[in-house]
Amino acid sequence: MLQAGLEIVGARTPQRPYSLLVSDNKLQYQPKSAIILCGHKLVRRQLRRARRGIRVLDPVAFSSIAGMDPPPGDPISTARWMEGLRESGEIDGFVAQREIYDAAGLVSRRHSLLPDPPSAGEPHFLPIPYSDLVVLIARRMFPVSISEQISEKEGETCWWVHDNLIGSLDKEMLDKTGILVRHRQVRSLIKQAEDNRDLVLEQVCQDPDGKVIEDEVHVEMRIEYVSKDGKKTVGLHRVIRHSDFERATIASLRDWETLLKETSRDVPKDFHTDPDAPSFISLDD
Repeated sequence: MLQAGLEIVGARTPQRPYSLLVSDNKLQYQPKSAIILCGHKLVRRQLRRARRGIRVLDPVAFSSIAGMDPPPGDPISTARWMEGLRESGEIDGFVAQREIYDAAGLVSRRHSLLPDPPSAGEPHFLPIPYSDLVVLIARRMFPVSISEQISEKEGETCWWVHDNLIGSLDKEMLDKTGILVRHRQVRSLIKQAEDNRDLVLEQVCQDPDGKVIEDEVHVEMRIEYVSKDGKKTVGLHRVIRHSDFERATIASLRDWETLLKETSRDVPKDFHTDPDAPSFISLDD
């Protein structure tokens, strides 16, 4: 892109970055050994974490196991192919992105896989990287007055954090990482803290007397890595002032790298006769 004389001049705020579960039943009410197809590695791991006892398979792997022709190459045709399997009763549901669901013309019952569950402790699903993130590409020296009319501040923040926090990850690691970046108003943060009884989040916005410290927009960053079986998760959650988000993103990147390094290394022995202790999580699965 740089060789062609182009650069990113802005970004739009993601509106629908969340995945959809297309099924007659919600995830919690799926029958035991239900078959759910999903083409995204991260979402498969999140589904296994949220609901035990179901089979979450890649569409290509399922077609191989069932001895049928592989799914079509493009996402829209694949969604229609999975919908046909669901209607015939061969599978119980499948996962698709909202834009694919709409483009395929599907009208089946669907359930959003959201990052903020209605109640604390319920399953959450961070979006896949760059989901629904639209960036504006233009020639160099493109008039700022024009790009400002199209671009949005929250979209620019989302792109900057994505680019600096996970932009250096290879595809294999990127497919296993979930990330959510969004602007948050102080009032909504306080309400969330009160609903979930989150004292740490509440202290970010209020002083010891309960008064709001400031009304500046905050940036919420959440990133997580989920093990293959869904039983272990490493995550990082930061809420910082918008004026400090660039510095905080760089600091969060260092903390995230340290967190992954420490949780994926073998636990050292205190004494040579101690049994071997494996790492908390494997990054190679």
